[in-house]
Amino acid sequence: MSNSQNAFAPQKEYTLELGDQSMTVKTGMLANQTSATVLCQMGDTVCMSNVTLSASARSGVDFLPLQVVYQEKYYAGGRISGGRYRKREGRPGDDFVLMGRIVDRGLRPTFPKNFHNDIQVFCTVLSYDSENMHDVASANAANLAVGLSAAPSEGTLGSVRVGMVEGQLVLNPSVEVLKKSDLDLFVTVSGDRVVMIEAGANQIPEADMLRAIEFGKKWAKKIASFFEGIQKELGRPKVELEAVPEANKEALEYLAKDALPAINKAIKDTMPKLERRAFFNGLMEGAAAKLEEKYGSADGNAELTELYANAGKLMDKVIKGEVRRLILEEGIRMSSRKIEEIRPLGAMIDVLPNIVHGSALFQRGETQGLTTCTLGSPGDKQLVEGMEGEKELRYMHHYNFPPFSVGETSNRLFVGNREIGHGNLAQRAIEPVLPSEEEFPYTIRTVTEILESNGSSSMAATCGSTLCLMAAGVPISDPVSGIAMGLMSDEEKGKYIILSDLQDEEDFGGDMDFKVTGTKKGITAIQMDIKVQGLPDEVFVEALERARVGRLEIMETMLQTIAEPRKELSPRAPRIETITINPDDIRLVIGKGGETIQKITKELNVEIDIEDSGLVFVTAKDGDSMIKAREWIEGIVAKPEIGKVYDCKVVRIIDGVGAIVEFLKGKDAMIHISELQWSRTENVEDVLKMGDEVKAKCVEYDPVDGKTRMSLKQMQEKPEGYVERPSFGGPRGGGGGGRPPFRGGPRR
Repeated sequence: MSNSQNAFAPQKEYTLELGDQSMTVKTGMLANQTSATVLCQMGDTVCMSNVTLSASARSGVDFLPLQVVYQEKYYAGGRISGGRYRKREGRPGDDFVLMGRIVDRGLRPTFPKNFHNDIQVFCTVLSYDSENMHDVASANAANLAVGLSAAPSEGTLGSVRVGMVEGQLVLNPSVEVLKKSDLDLFVTVSGDRVVMIEAGANQIPEADMLRAIEFGKKWAKKIASFFEGIQKELGRPKVELEAVPEANKEALEYLAKDALPAINKAIKDTMPKLERRAFFNGLMEGAAAKLEEKYGSADGNAELTELYANAGKLMDKVIKGEVRRLILEEGIRMSSRKIEEIRPLGAMIDVLPNIVHGSALFQRGETQGLTTCTLGSPGDKQLVEGMEGEKELRYMHHYNFPPFSVGETSNRLFVGNREIGHGNLAQRAIEPVLPSEEEFPYTIRTVTEILESNGSSSMAATCGSTLCLMAAGVPISDPVSGIAMGLMSDEEKGKYIILSDLQDEEDFGGDMDFKVTGTKKGITAIQMDIKVQGLPDEVFVEALERARVGRLEIMETMLQTIAEPRKELSPRAPRIETITINPDDIRLVIGKGGETIQKITKELNVEIDIEDSGLVFVTAKDGDSMIKAREWIEGIVAKPEIGKVYDCKVVRIIDGVGAIVEFLKGKDAMIHISELQWSRTENVEDVLKMGDEVKAKCVEYDPVDGKTRMSLKQMQEKPEGYVERPSFGGPRGGGGGGRPPFRGGPRR
């Protein structure tokens, strides 16, 4: 007998109006063995976020092991997808890895530095209406779920997307609106401060970007405030963290007194990255022995044992403190570089043989990227399948960061989330300046191999992409350069120093990594990550202006290497031409079962791609093949003209009737026996035989059924005194021995 009581836990539901939209969040009924579960609904798009965390930190972990898993489900879009033999979802595609990174980058700064427990955030798209973007719903579900969980995050977050259509800002634009938007800006806010920015833009000015950030901040702040009220009502008690033990002040001062002069000199001296790092590592490794000189052996002394175990961290604190002090107080960076100074720049093109369609080497300080460009046919586009349906990628940028680029070894040799993220940033940076497919019908792939790295490698990938695209002859509308901006701050004093051209040591010990790409006209992409609890508005104003000045300086060096795209493609690049045909004639080019198109591609060694609009792309390795393919296709779709002479080949003899000839690369016509010659013809083969190639004049064409009649005699001089015999075939006769005329003939 069933229990009549309701088995479901009660559910709480809250709704927030966002302009003409609404956001509904629910919690309490689903997945209650998690620390918190939240559903966020916008329109008919529903996303779930589940948060779990370990009871304690793993031994030896001194970082935040946060993992955001963004799960795509085909059922959410009402689709059964995948291959014929596999229907289960596999590893998330690149788009979903990137969405997970966006959620992660917003959440990460909210956790205290001494929280080292494993924390896992699942974002699952349960329903997708193809109108309301699921990443906004997922990010906000995760923001609230973390706030409601026992995870000790500080403050609540709100996330929004901002579009810009004809200069007007749009909050959380729909999928269709986003397609015509000049901006795709994702903003996450904590309290009054922005903590994460991800943006792609169509060369918009800095002033418009600042306006969009402020607009997004206003609405995201409203969401964060809404979530804060829910957290106060329903939030779990937060995990209590052990108080961070204060560094042994005496030991810290002792280490600093002895090491600071050498540290100061190592920072100011021009020194290779690995040499400086080895020096600092040596100081950290020798810190315990240094303290032992002062305090003696730790035998049996637990306090000294712990002090010596953490001696390396104390020395690291001394080093990072001096890096920060020199920047904040003296404006001096690594190798005595000034705050706005960009490291030495270098750019080269054609560094590889022209088998590679375009190649470039870009160097900034000790960051070096080799970027190549490969051009392919329209059929080389990448097909991406998911719950949103299928889409084709015409341009792809792939970024590789091997361990040797930083002088290390690693067993992680495959592409990770970081590589996907950096590659996407460089791809977004370039997309607004690519030529249209009608103007340049190639599929384009650029690949950056980071050969050496000391920060800002994704910006090297962006600059290298511009160089190799121009070297390959891709007619980009404007060159794109990029720069990473850093930040050192002293919140107690309210002091912020923005650093142009961020390098590793400043990134590890700094507070911000703010990457900006763009042309002379404006911004094409932004990616901002921070390590502090948000940034004041004035930081963005200065950072964007400094980034503009910096990237234009970098662009000058790039343009000295190659000023504009080459007019000619690499001789090894495939040649592509477009032919526009009537969509009704596509079937003629394809042929029965693909017979015709396969014959063309096989005989001429070309590739043919046809769009539903009637646009035909022909890719050939040489000019002769291209000419022949064009003539063949144009012949197939050409309409016969009465009175025009055509090259014909006899493909069939019909005794007593006439001959079927092929013309215009696949069309059939009848030459009736009466049209072979002016004199009477008894046997067709007295004039024509199988395989004969002749010139014949078109004397009749029916555009409805396509039947065509040719004539040989109309090309011959009419005999003197010739008397036209009576026709037995009506007004369209012309008989021959009284035989009725034959119209058309069988079509192959």
